[in-house]
Amino acid sequence: MAGKKATTRGAGASAARGVGRRRRFFDYPRSGRGPIRRWVPSLRFLIGSFLFCAALGIGVVLTAYATTTIPDVGKFTTAQATTIYYSDGKTVMGRFAEFDREIIDNSEIPQHMKDAIVAAEDRTFYDNAGVSPTGIARALWVNVKGGSRQGGSTITQQYAERYFLGETLGYVGKFKEALLALKLAQDEDKETILGNYLNTIYFGRGAYGIERAAQAYFGVKASKLTVAQSALIAGVVPSPSRWDPRFSPDKAKDRWEYVVDGMVATGTLTQAERDELKYPKAIKYKESNTLGGPKGYIIDMAKAEVLKRSAISPDELVTRGLKIVTTIDKDVQKAAVAAIRAMPEDTPKGLQTALVAVAPKSGAIRSMYAGEDFVEVQRNRVTQDVAQAGSTFKPFTLVAALEKGITLESRYNGNSGRSFEGFTKPVANFGNVNFGNVSLLKATEDSVNTAYVELNLEVTPEATRDVAIRAGIPSETMDFDPFPNNVLGVASVHPLDMASAYATFAGQGIYAPPYLVESVTELDGTAVYESGEIPKRVFEEDVMAETSYALSQVVEKGSGKTALALGRPAAGKTGTSSANKSAWFVGFTPELATAVTMYQIGKDGSQDSITPFGGFSEITGGSVPISVWTDFMTKALEGSPIQEFPARPGAAPVRPRPTPAPTKSESPSAEPTTEEPTTEAPPESPTVPSGLVGRSENSARKALTKAGLDPIVRFEDSDAEKGTVIRVEPGEGSQVPEGSSIVLVVSNGPAAKPEKPVSPPKPDPVEPTKPPAEPEPKPTKTSDKPGALPSPDGAGRDEPKGD
Repeated sequence: MAGKKATTRGAGASAARGVGRRRRFFDYPRSGRGPIRRWVPSLRFLIGSFLFCAALGIGVVLTAYATTTIPDVGKFTTAQATTIYYSDGKTVMGRFAEFDREIIDNSEIPQHMKDAIVAAEDRTFYDNAGVSPTGIARALWVNVKGGSRQGGSTITQQYAERYFLGETLGYVGKFKEALLALKLAQDEDKETILGNYLNTIYFGRGAYGIERAAQAYFGVKASKLTVAQSALIAGVVPSPSRWDPRFSPDKAKDRWEYVVDGMVATGTLTQAERDELKYPKAIKYKESNTLGGPKGYIIDMAKAEVLKRSAISPDELVTRGLKIVTTIDKDVQKAAVAAIRAMPEDTPKGLQTALVAVAPKSGAIRSMYAGEDFVEVQRNRVTQDVAQAGSTFKPFTLVAALEKGITLESRYNGNSGRSFEGFTKPVANFGNVNFGNVSLLKATEDSVNTAYVELNLEVTPEATRDVAIRAGIPSETMDFDPFPNNVLGVASVHPLDMASAYATFAGQGIYAPPYLVESVTELDGTAVYESGEIPKRVFEEDVMAETSYALSQVVEKGSGKTALALGRPAAGKTGTSSANKSAWFVGFTPELATAVTMYQIGKDGSQDSITPFGGFSEITGGSVPISVWTDFMTKALEGSPIQEFPARPGAAPVRPRPTPAPTKSESPSAEPTTEEPTTEAPPESPTVPSGLVGRSENSARKALTKAGLDPIVRFEDSDAEKGTVIRVEPGEGSQVPEGSSIVLVVSNGPAAKPEKPVSPPKPDPVEPTKPPAEPEPKPTKTSDKPGALPSPDGAGRDEPKGD
């Protein structure tokens, strides 16, 4: 009874404990189990948990897929290289880019290139839904085992990664990539995906996209690739830096075999076609810096000009894939580099040579040598460096004089050692040569300092400065103040500014701002920027005709005779600063204006005197600079028609010089009334007017002009008062054809007692071919210190002693 009782109590207790209890939905740990078994999950729990997690996972994937959107194309994908071209718009000068890529249309990619990349990267591409479960599983297994990293990505996944996401890392990144690939496979057709993929991926050799890859490996456009070449390029994609034929020829060939065999397996190549294929030889690849050498200065300057003159941003310039056409003529640029490199072998270390050529009337820069290598030295000699201009500044005073009616026949005292107001020391000619009373034309030919200083004081230094600015010299140029010595070229100028100013002379008074970029377009030809500054007339044609003639005589008879070797009309001016710290020749033909300048940099960075070389005892503008100029211009103009400068003014003289103030022997009442304007037409056969002898030069010129005749003035020493006509040829009363030239022989005054001449130095016997030395200006003491300005009277400065 006792046992039975106990049993009943136990059952009752159990029943009592179970009364009112419900089974838990999540019965874990398990109730009613022992301390160990309660922690062992039941089969039902395991199955339920698995199904729950699977449902949850599927829900997460479906939700993620549903919320996945195709993002905007990444910057990496659309970035294209901007290409710089010579003026022909076809010859590439260089490129600058964040990524060296040129995106081409899908239709330009050969089908066999597409077949090759499919055989190399994803042979199920046309069949899969964007991802490959087996590929992912295989890659996951290898990664779990600790093997080398495996991607398991299809072409669509790689496309999603590169085109939209950038490089994806980790399992979360790969998950996002797979979802986007699935989405893309539903949204885009296979051909679009394949074309975008080939335009995006990196192929090695710095090339992004198939167009640049074709050029880098085989030197052809993508559309010209052969089947064999396509297979080689496709084979290196997984590891371009290791499988490029130049690094691993064996691996590259193995990959090529793999790709062409894959093309047979995918049915895009027959076995017979595969057997006929030969392994292609890639071209030699030489990594180069696009800014290396002299052309780097041009590319850098073009980049700066585009950013300054257009709305293109710096970021767009390196990613937008623009086509920039410069004004640089390939053959003319080649001539510039050749001329500089042909300089004598003993050229001193530290010598800086700059050359720039500008087209008249347009301002287009046709060639520019601004340094040997932009990568090594980024300072542009043509646009950033300066040097004292020397005698190359005298033409600005010449133009100012012509504009005021002063003629080339006008006479000036060309003796050396003359004192002038505004100068603390007498002005000397080079070698202290006394030239006597010289015409303005002769003073230009021989670069006579004293005559030009006298002329500058007559026309005013302000007029000289104004002419220089109108011609193209910037108003902010160093040491460019309107002081009496500005005619001697104390200003420190950029070579480009001098070339531009002389291009204004060559263009017969038309000034056009110099520029380097002709146009900027998209790759499809859409215009983005075009050069458009309008040239303007700044000098009259008759003044320019006289200027061209005077400067042509520098070449014909003066210090520029070396340029006669050009064999065509040329004009220009040599220039050398005192102590030979700079030497110039700036010259022009009707087609081209070119400046060549040389200066030498010392160890401390300041300008030193140029060390003589090339067989010359000193370097002046008439030595090596004019030789370089002539060499360059000969090559640059080779084959072009010879053009003549405009003829000098004929019947109408250059603005008559104002009549001098009356003297005791010549009063206003002495002027014949016949010079007053009348409405009568000149006779058909003009007669040389009577009463010319004894008149002033100006009065006689007016009378001849009124009669339809061309006055030409010649000066002679005589006892008559200076400026008085002493003879007329043909004589007064002679009948001559209309427009005939009549010589007025004008008194130069009583012959002055000549000063004892100082003979110029005898030529050095070792340099018989050296051009005649020219008068040279002495630089200011502050010429090497940027920003230093002279005082009006020249105090604190070395006065110019040469031209």
